[in-house]
Amino acid sequence: MWRSLWRSIDRFSLQYFKHVINELQKIKVVDMHNRELVVDLLQSIVEIVTYGDRQDSQIFECFMEHQVLAEFVRVLKISKNSRIEAPLLQYLSIMIQNMDSEYAIYYCLSNDYVNNIITHPYKFDGGDLAQYYISFLRSVSNKINGDTLCLLVKVHGDAVVSFPLYSEALKFAQHGEKMIQTAIRALTLNIYNVSDDMVYQFITTPPVSSYFSDLIHNLKEQFTHLDNLVHALEEMDVNQRRKELLLKTERIVDDLYYLKDILCVGESRLNKVVTQNVLNLLLIPILHPLLHSRQSDGSNLSPITSLYIVSCLIQVIGGKSIVNYVAGVLLYPYMSLSVREAREACLSSAFFSNYNDMEKSSCSTESEGAESVNGSPLHRHLPEGRILDFILSDNHSLSLASLFLLLTLAESKDLEDLLASMVSLSAMQHGMVMEESILVKFMPQILSALLNVLASEPPTTVQVKWHTGWFLRKLLVFQGIRLDEHNFHLFNTSYERSCICVEKELDGCWFDHIMDVLRNEWASCKTALEESSQSKDPLFLLEFTICQIADGDATSSHVAWQRMVDVVKVFILHLQLKAFISKGEFLEKSSLDSIVVLPFDSAKNLASGLSSASFGSEVSLGSGIPCRIAFSNAGIRDIYLIPVARGISGKLLLVEKHPFRSQRGVVIAIAPLAGLSPKIDEDQPTWLHLRIREFEPRINGGKNKSYNTKEFIQVADGRWTIGFPNAKACGTARSAILEETSKQRSSVRNALGPLFQNDYGGGSSDRQDGRALV
Repeated sequence: MWRSLWRSIDRFSLQYFKHVINELQKIKVVDMHNRELVVDLLQSIVEIVTYGDRQDSQIFECFMEHQVLAEFVRVLKISKNSRIEAPLLQYLSIMIQNMDSEYAIYYCLSNDYVNNIITHPYKFDGGDLAQYYISFLRSVSNKINGDTLCLLVKVHGDAVVSFPLYSEALKFAQHGEKMIQTAIRALTLNIYNVSDDMVYQFITTPPVSSYFSDLIHNLKEQFTHLDNLVHALEEMDVNQRRKELLLKTERIVDDLYYLKDILCVGESRLNKVVTQNVLNLLLIPILHPLLHSRQSDGSNLSPITSLYIVSCLIQVIGGKSIVNYVAGVLLYPYMSLSVREAREACLSSAFFSNYNDMEKSSCSTESEGAESVNGSPLHRHLPEGRILDFILSDNHSLSLASLFLLLTLAESKDLEDLLASMVSLSAMQHGMVMEESILVKFMPQILSALLNVLASEPPTTVQVKWHTGWFLRKLLVFQGIRLDEHNFHLFNTSYERSCICVEKELDGCWFDHIMDVLRNEWASCKTALEESSQSKDPLFLLEFTICQIADGDATSSHVAWQRMVDVVKVFILHLQLKAFISKGEFLEKSSLDSIVVLPFDSAKNLASGLSSASFGSEVSLGSGIPCRIAFSNAGIRDIYLIPVARGISGKLLLVEKHPFRSQRGVVIAIAPLAGLSPKIDEDQPTWLHLRIREFEPRINGGKNKSYNTKEFIQVADGRWTIGFPNAKACGTARSAILEETSKQRSSVRNALGPLFQNDYGGGSSDRQDGRALV
């Protein structure tokens, strides 16, 4: 109503602005009866002030003169169940976000207007008020700097005693909505980046500093939930379990990156409080139980989850304190006495007190065959579960997870030289030998452990083997690392097994797709092998525990497809590793492109165009075998059966005679030759049963195309039963199908021949010079 009276006046004029302010000042109480009017007034004020900040300085002068922000505070106080808070906060957020003038921002943050709005006793009853409130707080934090921060804090003497923007925001730090959590973290980082000494002291002093320990305790709870999921005993769909695992790990990594962002602020007090909490509440309770058979009150996590967490901490947070602490704990049992004494001077006392407690409680049985390092014996009572014990374990997941942690440490720029020499893949560090590397010292055993994983039979999955190949490549790239006689034999044995498995797939129902899978998975394998440690997601360590061989009917085409793809992927891995061991480099995809497939086409098939026939095509009936088939929706039909193979492709055509051309027919159905498995019915020798593959493989998009075997919906194989005039015709049809299938299989075998013969793999498998990198 009030707006209609002022339509003739410019809505952004000073006169109109004064009128709106006057209308707002007349409001004595805000309830549901006048709520809409008040909302309109607030909206108009924000729109005009935003305009005036950029276009008309008189408007903002009027805004200050009439103390309009004080009116916003008053509206909050006189509201009676009107739900005016949400729109008021929304409009305030908009106004602050759009302010460009430093003068305007300074005014808005002064006189305690913002603090009074922040500390108003809102009733967060589960609606959307919390979102508007946090949005308002974030808008304020986006505008503060070193000059305006002091306007939002209360100081007594030389200490900050109150900081409502920060303290009230932290109350929502563990809010269930991700959007609110993200806003709070952005707000805190804004504050950390502009704080002065007094504010830093306030933030890092109890009770306010409990925010950082709360973050760590929340992470610990997430670790426990993650561990429960990884080792869940109840039956759960593998794909669903993988999705849950991804969601939980993404949240954990997000939290770790937030801690990293805090450390990147570069303020010593912040760094100290965060690092101490990470060390005392995370690393010590995780590492010490991990390296000893007993569990402590601080952790009940499994070794695989513990190794994953520590790897994530090193990758994401890093830093000299954390990296060198982890390395010191892991490598302490293998240090010489002189190195231990040197480390005691720089490592925290917490490490040694915890380690000594661990040593005292270890079993008194003397370890047999304890190694010495630089002539100094290792601890006589080695606790079960030392890092090398894990690496050389028969548990593949544990072996790879512990090795990944060591490699991640070895490549960290934050690792001290003394410790770096112990995990270096080269015995030389900065030109001099400092301490013998345990990786170099035990390299033959480590390589043997990896090669045993590579050569293992199911249930070891293809994912485990690809990651094992990554580890092998990682170790072999360093100068001077060789495969000794034993390990060279282990690799050749594994390679030969992979070849045999591919040859077996030539008798399977998907042999016609072997070359396609080779080409599509080739780049993916090479990319996976060349991935850097820092970019490699440690999530694969947890996926090992949930990967399972596909359940279901072992004879179904769906299960057969997954098996074939896995076999081919393992074969590609071995081809690449063989080339790398022999020549020091991987094979390029051009090696496959140069393979020539020689077709086994008869002149009749080529002339008739049968090999290129599709549904509805017109073809010659010359080689067709008369028969009958019953369709559920078309009844019994007289047709001709024509199997045809050309190169590595093959199909079975069902052709219906053309109504006007006696020697021609129209294709009414097509099935792939591979997998037909033609069988004559035992009771009805004129019936021929054929199995039909009913699902089509799908390729993942992206630069490196690969087949997606995780999300297939299992579909039952189809069945065709075809009737013939007599048993002889039925046998002839079966023989014709088998003959054309044999031609197709021979083409695939010939195409694979150069790969089996190592024409693309760096020469004969028993070459002596293939044991070392060139």
